[in-house]
Amino acid sequence: MDNPPWQQESVIKQSLLILDSFEIWSTHDLFNKPGLVDIKKDLLNIKNLPQDVGQKLFEAPFIVVSHGTESNPILNYGNQKALDIWELSWQNFTKTPSRDTAEAIEQAERDRLLAETSKQGFCEFSVIRITSTGKRFKINQGVVWNLIDEQQVYQGQAAVYSDFYFL
Repeated sequence: MDNPPWQQESVIKQSLLILDSFEIWSTHDLFNKPGLVDIKKDLLNIKNLPQDVGQKLFEAPFIVVSHGTESNPILNYGNQKALDIWELSWQNFTKTPSRDTAEAIEQAERDRLLAETSKQGFCEFSVIRITSTGKRFKINQGVVWNLIDEQQVYQGQAAVYSDFYFL
């Protein structure tokens, strides 16, 4: 039997990258909005012990996803809530192009959002996304941010949200 994703060293490292990068951008007033304050507090409280980071982020009560730096970025992290919403296993989720989480009609807005995030480092969003089985859902008050490693090298982008509903 395979270990849960959060026990894998690569997932623990990605979890730390997600959390550390979030802290870099969280000094902005953007996170003082209702709903995002709790996410920030919860994310910052997760980093108590390094060995717990993977599990706590994976089991968090909000959705966290990230993708890499490929020309067509591939999802490289999704916590359990994200896997549940997109109706995918870890193995399938982490092979999915990030682009496939948005319907064709939403691609231009997705591209604009990611480009704006690349420039600013972070961006708030409200968008419609689609599950692997075609169910549409609306995300409100999400935040997407750039992932930056210890050498300040861009490593992709991550997003967090807790306010969503199926259409």
